[in-house]
Amino acid sequence: MPIHLEIVTAERTVLSDDVDQVNAPGAAGRVGILPRHEPLLTALLPGELSIVKHGERTPFAISGGFMEVLPDRITILADSVERADEIDENRAEAARRRAEEAMRNRTSAQELATTEMQLRRAVVRLQVARLRKGDRGMQRGRED
Repeated sequence: MPIHLEIVTAERTVLSDDVDQVNAPGAAGRVGILPRHEPLLTALLPGELSIVKHGERTPFAISGGFMEVLPDRITILADSVERADEIDENRAEAARRRAEEAMRNRTSAQELATTEMQLRRAVVRLQVARLRKGDRGMQRGRED
């Protein structure tokens, strides 16, 4: 018995489908959701969001947001979400390099926080893009 998943950003509905499992980067750590899960509301951190449908795992890069879980549906409201095949690896790598350079040249705590988030987002995008190609070099602590 699948559970209905809606992934929405301010710009678009990324996914509306029945899935077997959702794994998300929750505020208290990774969280796995199966059908008939107890109600839950959690903040999502930047990281890999993955769904499992018919035994096939699909990764997404999420930059943060919120997830509401009800027994029959999951709603994810995200700042931004990209499927692995939507990510331009060269652009993500360039963003990572820019963020690393900005961190070296920061002048305030606020700049550090901003550049750390930019770096985290770029690294997540690279990890997810490389999943598409089967490159596991940058992955850590993955559930398969």
